[in-house]
Amino acid sequence: MKTVDKKTMWKELRDYAFIAVAMLFYCIGWTVFLLPNNITTGGVAGVSSIIFWATGVPVNVSYFLINAVLMVFAFRLLGLKFCIKTAYAITILTILISIVTTLTKDMHLLADEPFMAAVLGSVFCGTGVGLGLASNGSTGGTDIIAAIINKYRDVSLGRVILICDVVIVTCSYFVLHDWEKVIYGYVVLYIVAFCIDQVVNSMRRSVQFFIISKKYEEIGHRINKEVLRGCTVINATGFYSEQEMKMLFVLAKRSQSDKIFQLIEETDPQAFVSQSAVIGVYGEGFDHFKVKHKKG
Repeated sequence: MKTVDKKTMWKELRDYAFIAVAMLFYCIGWTVFLLPNNITTGGVAGVSSIIFWATGVPVNVSYFLINAVLMVFAFRLLGLKFCIKTAYAITILTILISIVTTLTKDMHLLADEPFMAAVLGSVFCGTGVGLGLASNGSTGGTDIIAAIINKYRDVSLGRVILICDVVIVTCSYFVLHDWEKVIYGYVVLYIVAFCIDQVVNSMRRSVQFFIISKKYEEIGHRINKEVLRGCTVINATGFYSEQEMKMLFVLAKRSQSDKIFQLIEETDPQAFVSQSAVIGVYGEGFDHFKVKHKKG
């Protein structure tokens, strides 16, 4: 029990550390590359940018206040755990915005190259949002909406955010009066959505193993105890040799692949192993089923 508690604690600490790094990435992308070049992003950040250009209200103030309201509505749907981490992310990002905008107030990178500013800013922002979502947190705003939908439907997080944010970017025209900047905003949305999916999928990707070995029982026990993954024994027959054999079927996280290969090599260097990536794994220890239930 102590081992489980310790493992859970370290996982939580790792999540909070990743969220802090994610917010730093997002802050750099938004305040260093996008905001000074009058390029809109999506979500509450986009709304805060528009408010800043129209009224001069600092983005960290409007960003925090809008997200505070959204968090009240998100609490019941997403649960305390998600909301705590999201509130933590929002607070960290608000503080970082204040610090970074102060340190870079006389800096204007890529002033003559708005397209490069849009690309670099969106890569930083997308990476930050992806890391935050993969760590069970978010930057708030449309990320909260995306997280709610993704909780019940198997829909791309990036796609949901992209759809929600198009309206916000379009509305920036009424303040900037420059369609070129709006188009750059659309570019930002696309790259951010792409980066989110790449980061989230890479951190949640799973693999499957087919292991043929005379020492399948020992390998299976070690996978159970050392990797904490289940194994399924499949009866198989060699087509050429016509010999009966046992084959292990294992599903695991990609990060666990090296450990599995290591223990197989230590147990039976002559084992035959096949590894392949899988699109999705649902069930205990992996993702939850996301299906539409018929009413009535």
